Amino acid sequence: MIPSPSEIADLAEEGLLKKAMTPWGTTFVSAMFAGALIAIGFIFYTTSQVGAEALPYGVAKVLGGVVFSTGLALVIILGADLFTSTTMTLMPGVDRRLPWGRLLAHWGVVYLGNFFGSLLVAITIFLSGTPHTGHGGWGAVVISASVSKVSHTPVEAFFLGILCNVLVCLAVWAGYAGKSVTDKMVAVTLPIAVFVASGFEHSVANMFMLPLGLMIKAEGNPEVMAAIANGTDVDALTVPAVLLSNLLPVTLGNIVGGGVFIGLGMFIWHRRGSYRKTAEASARYRAPREE
Repeated sequence: MIPSPSEIADLAEEGLLKKAMTPWGTTFVSAMFAGALIAIGFIFYTTSQVGAEALPYGVAKVLGGVVFSTGLALVIILGADLFTSTTMTLMPGVDRRLPWGRLLAHWGVVYLGNFFGSLLVAITIFLSGTPHTGHGGWGAVVISASVSKVSHTPVEAFFLGILCNVLVCLAVWAGYAGKSVTDKMVAVTLPIAVFVASGFEHSVANMFMLPLGLMIKAEGNPEVMAAIANGTDVDALTVPAVLLSNLLPVTLGNIVGGGVFIGLGMFIWHRRGSYRKTAEASARYRAPREE
């Protein structure tokens, strides 16, 4: 039996609260794994886009979105801490079950853990020589995607971050209705495919892609540089652009999209006279451990 929407809200709040109260060391390691898993999804995405210019634009992007969903599916299955879905802890926050200081500290620890996990994978994939594969096409995809990400205005990046995390958190929320690994993977795939195919911005995914783009640019491998499409302004990819034109506004947008629109929105929608706790629901349904 599938839990009702109200029961899913109960399960979600309880799971988010449990995550937020986990010891900091455990949270940080879990967040590092989440960052690494999202990076793996982006590795799969990048590989799918090498040579994809021969496909219709929409087909290529949908293909990339579907394969990228591997990353979030792994996060959900392993129960790792991902910043974008962690923003939904606004739910137990406004329910006065989670102190605001603890909520904000939890966000900070998860964000840093995601960054270190993503960066570790970026360094590893760079040193492996993978960007040189496909006659430099793999690295060219990273450079082109990175330049595109830093070319948004801060306002555009902010709203792209909102749109992205609405879909990510809806995917995680839908995962709470699943009772098996297959259920959860199916629930995740389409919302994630929508955000990737549409070019919305995910802060944790960008923690992998943008540093890797900077590394590949700095290396200047001739084959990679030759494979970059004409008109790509490689010089636009700089550290200040990464931080100010992308990561900062995208992170703020992710907070609004996931925390306000989904976390707070779902709390208000499913709030009942006194907010029903989840002892009974948890006994009937096994709550997924993805945040």
